[in-house]
Amino acid sequence: MFPIRDHNPSGRTPFVTYALIAINSVVFLMTLDAINDLNFLATYSLVPRFLSEGFGYQGLLTSMFLHGGWMHIIGNMLYLYIFGDNLEDRMGHVPFLLFYLAAGLGAGLIHYASAPYSNVPTVGASGAIAGVMGGYLLLFPRARVDILIFIVVIIKVIPIPAWIALCIWFVMQLFGGVGTSADEGGVAYWAHIGGFVIGLVLTLPVFLKLGGPRFWRLHHGHPPHPEASTRWQPGSSATRVPRIRRK
Repeated sequence: MFPIRDHNPSGRTPFVTYALIAINSVVFLMTLDAINDLNFLATYSLVPRFLSEGFGYQGLLTSMFLHGGWMHIIGNMLYLYIFGDNLEDRMGHVPFLLFYLAAGLGAGLIHYASAPYSNVPTVGASGAIAGVMGGYLLLFPRARVDILIFIVVIIKVIPIPAWIALCIWFVMQLFGGVGTSADEGGVAYWAHIGGFVIGLVLTLPVFLKLGGPRFWRLHHGHPPHPEASTRWQPGSSATRVPRIRRK
């Protein structure tokens, strides 16, 4: 199961979110062949052992804009597209950019701390985007998110509260992080976990500025504006992706 959109339209054009998606996509296309080159990875990916030996620090930043394959880039950019615009709307363009970079750098450091002598190169914007998801959970826990579910040959789209979707995702990362050694390669679970927590913490000032728990009580955890409309209704037999429009 994975989210395909939320019902939470933003009040302004998310220029930074769009720019990040564009930059990541262009970099991916430009490095499609180079991503398997060990010299390229040694220079631009995050290699924990390098940091332990006193070099390779640029990888903390450059690795955030590299992706290992089509599903990697598509999945990350989809999550950024769904959750990034609302955080940018609340934070403002420049603060959101700084938030995104801080979450990504923090996620990289936590991944490093989980396996400081690993030689496995790490790439991807997942840590930064996990931060976006953590911030979204704090501000809009009951915003509806459309989830695409595959059960054998059955495909369904169902709307669920954001807190359910994001908490399920976070628990899956915890299980993966506990059950997998960070130096085995594959998914950087601790970067996801760290990015999510960092994003939640960095969003606290915005949450408190909005009124803290009073902001939740006032809107019952829902976005403080009308949800986007959809032609699809729960219980419908249609499996096509619903169209969401701003009101």
